[in-house]
Amino acid sequence: MTTTPQTSTEAVPAEAPTSVVLTDLAAQKVQALLEQEGRDDLRLRVAVQPGGCSGLRYQLFFDERSLDGDVVTDYDGVGVVVDRMSAPYLAGATIDFADRIDAQGFTIDNPNAQNSCACGDSFH
Repeated sequence: MTTTPQTSTEAVPAEAPTSVVLTDLAAQKVQALLEQEGRDDLRLRVAVQPGGCSGLRYQLFFDERSLDGDVVTDYDGVGVVVDRMSAPYLAGATIDFADRIDAQGFTIDNPNAQNSCACGDSFH
């Protein structure tokens, strides 16, 4: 089950693609990490950068900046930010959190990825 997002754009045209989806479990984990940091001014920034064995690499990190063209989505108080260059690569992607014996950490299920590497860290 995922929470209903509330998306806003900061200087993004109306035809901008839909942002990422954050599952309830991932939102809870992000909130817990933010509480550990003791900062309420940070949001989860999700970006795509060149690199990795498949050509593009995901980046997830906390950020207090607001950049021109950012797409901001709120999931029950957890802000998720995607920059305008990464937004087309991440439209409709789902971020989840796995805490199992065979997998631990944030996972990204991206319908825009044609192929990905074995480690799941990069795609094209």
